[in-house]
Amino acid sequence: MSDVPGAPADLLRSLTRAERLLSRRLGAVLADDALSIEAWRVLCLLADGQGHPMSEVSVEASLPPGTLTKLVDHLVDRNLVFRRIDPIDRRRIRAYLTVRGRREHARLDERVRASIAELGIAGSSKPGVPPAADLVSQLDDLIGRLDPARQRVHADAAGPHR
Repeated sequence: MSDVPGAPADLLRSLTRAERLLSRRLGAVLADDALSIEAWRVLCLLADGQGHPMSEVSVEASLPPGTLTKLVDHLVDRNLVFRRIDPIDRRRIRAYLTVRGRREHARLDERVRASIAELGIAGSSKPGVPPAADLVSQLDDLIGRLDPARQRVHADAAGPHR
């Protein structure tokens, strides 16, 4: 830890520690349903109902393609996810939640939200915005500044414009 408050090492240490502790906490919530944090990330991405190319899921879940394929195979076996050939670009495979997957995501989302609410994150700088949403927004802004290519990756993963 640095002697100078707010030093870059402090930011990195704090973000890393927060991510690990939050992952551990949410992992305990998901363990009852034999789901990993990575599986939860996949379910959350697919919960919008639009289906997503596996390349995009890989980026968003922070998993290499081979590992993602094994994870999605497991979710398919549990009847939470299904895959289809992209109707626009037949070279791509898109993943979607099944009806059961949507129900399970909704049920687990309530449990995860309750666990996060117990943390009592306070101090939203924006009126009417829940503190956790404000924190996520600030972190997304930071990620955007650290990784300008992120916008390009999202556009590329979305496929050709219609």
